[in-house]
Amino acid sequence: GNKKKICILISTFTYVMYGNHARADFQTNWLDRMRDWDAYPHNPCQYPAYGRSTYNFHEDESGICFASHLRPLFNLRLKYLTFGDSACSGLRHFPADTHLISWMHHHAIDYDIVTDHELHRDGVAAIAGYQTLMTGTHPEYHTLESLNALQDFRDGHGGNLIYLGGNGFYWRVAAKDEDASMLEIRRAEDGVRTWASEPGEYYHMLDGGNYGGLWRRNDRPPQQLVGVGFTAQGTFEGMPYERVCFDPEVGCLFEGIQSDALLGDFGYSGNGAAGFELDCVDRRLDGGEHTIFILAQSFDKGNNFMLVPEEVLTTYSNLSGSSSDEARRSDMVYFRTKSGARVFSVGSITFCGSLPWDCFNNNISILLQNVIRQFSSR
Repeated sequence: GNKKKICILISTFTYVMYGNHARADFQTNWLDRMRDWDAYPHNPCQYPAYGRSTYNFHEDESGICFASHLRPLFNLRLKYLTFGDSACSGLRHFPADTHLISWMHHHAIDYDIVTDHELHRDGVAAIAGYQTLMTGTHPEYHTLESLNALQDFRDGHGGNLIYLGGNGFYWRVAAKDEDASMLEIRRAEDGVRTWASEPGEYYHMLDGGNYGGLWRRNDRPPQQLVGVGFTAQGTFEGMPYERVCFDPEVGCLFEGIQSDALLGDFGYSGNGAAGFELDCVDRRLDGGEHTIFILAQSFDKGNNFMLVPEEVLTTYSNLSGSSSDEARRSDMVYFRTKSGARVFSVGSITFCGSLPWDCFNNNISILLQNVIRQFSSR
């Protein structure tokens, strides 16, 4: 059929890698909240027979490096609570991405769905012809094929990107076949991780022995694609952004929003639009080809976040060259590419949780409406 102007890339690789994550902080009192909130009633900690996630361990305490969607996955259920004791919705991944889907339906914005698995199999052909591609909250895991397709969409086809998450395009994974029925992760060198690959185990088995680990260590940092990259992680709580850019070129993105208003000091994910995992600009990593407008920022004023390992040099210095307080932040950015593509990135996992707040009537909702309107204007 005819394609819509917008496609939403559903992060099925990330869903699979987190599939049946048995969290170390699980408590049986979570079951009370799940019952009281009419949430999905089961947790993978209770059912080890279905297999664990790549965030868990084998019985010999080695990290699990293979995952498949060809099994029941508890956290691929609506109303599944990842955090059973948080002061907010506790939703992540697939359930959290429904905040964006519900927002699209509320505003009657037409869209198509494309998955990571389709992008890996079909390459850029899966998304060619769309004007704009949007991500969900956490597009963390990508194969070489899926990442190349996104880069080609932006640079070869002039396709716009709207990155609505944090900690995206972070880990490199390998797939068993073009249908990606099995995925492989090697947690090499550094990165935020629950286990570390042993010496000699940094290379994939499924893609012919390519080096695994962070895309940043494979010379493909996320800043090259979307202008920002993972810099700080905290607890599942959010903060507001403060607008810092008043350049006329980006003024249209803030139409209908009071110039001094806090952006997203509310939300169902962490109670704020900038939270949990934060991305920021790093001009050393983005290639320096684009004029990047930092539209708004959110700093960790409560000292609830820590820098990711790959940013830390010593107890008193980090790769940003600034203080740790300045580096622990989220940057919301906009830029144009030589191909004519436009890119908008929010640098936060909890952003989409603010979209439905107050019956979808809020400044984060207005902001994203403005972005989509501008990106659909040509």
